[in-house]
Formats: sequence, structure tokens, C-alpha cells
Amino acid sequence: MLILKALHIIFVTSWFAGLFYLPRLFVNHAMVNDPATLERLVLMEHKLYRFMTPLGILAVGLGLWLWFGYGFAGGWLHVKTTLVVGLIAYHLYCGRLMRDFAAGRNTRSHVWYRFFNEIPVLVLVVVVFLVVLKPF
Repeated sequence: MLILKALHIIFVTSWFAGLFYLPRLFVNHAMVNDPATLERLVLMEHKLYRFMTPLGILAVGLGLWLWFGYGFAGGWLHVKTTLVVGLIAYHLYCGRLMRDFAAGRNTRSHVWYRFFNEIPVLVLVVVVFLVVLKPF
């Protein structure tokens, strides 16, 4: 089980790296008008999303494996699971935003993306405290 935990942490960390960086690319994308830069950002966003999606799947899959191995006990785990479902929705919404950027349909400002970029940071802070402290 410890190997599964280690792999889960590795994949969660890697997935979060993508969840932190992709919206930063959106900030830059919303600020530029140069066609060559826009094309490069579309390519970078697509490659990053394609790379981070399997990492998220592995993180969630290993988390489920650990959940079934240890059992679903404690209110903290219910909150963590809810936050993970929210992260999956965030990830999928990032995919939608990426496709909108690629099609030239972005309607939001770089300021909106700066705030949007902070959501996974807040979730990470809460999840780490829940997992370490198991407060309820």
C-alpha cells in the first residue's frame, strides 16, 4: 500500500503542476494579439492538456484504489472526495477553455484568468490540511 501512496502523491503532484500552469497560459493567451504568439500558445495549451490528463486519471485511479484498500472513513475524506470531484470539473472546464481559445472564442479577460488560476491552489491547501490533520 505504501507504493500506491507514493505513486498517488507523485501523480497528484504532477497533475497539479498542469492545473497550475495551464491557466497561466490562458492569462498570457488573453493578453496577446500577435498571430504567431497565439498559435504557439494554442499548441502549448494543447500539449500540456494532453500530457496532464493521463496524470489526473492516474492520480484519481490510485486514490480510488487507496480508498477501497483503506476504507471510506471520516468526514474529512468526504470533503476531500468532493474537492477532487471539483478538481476534475475544473480540469474538464480548462479543456473547454482551451478549445475556445483555439477556435478564437475567448470572451474573458486576463484578469479573470488570474483569479481562475488560483482555484487549484486553494483546493490543494485545503486537501493537504484535511489529509494531514484529519480534523473530523
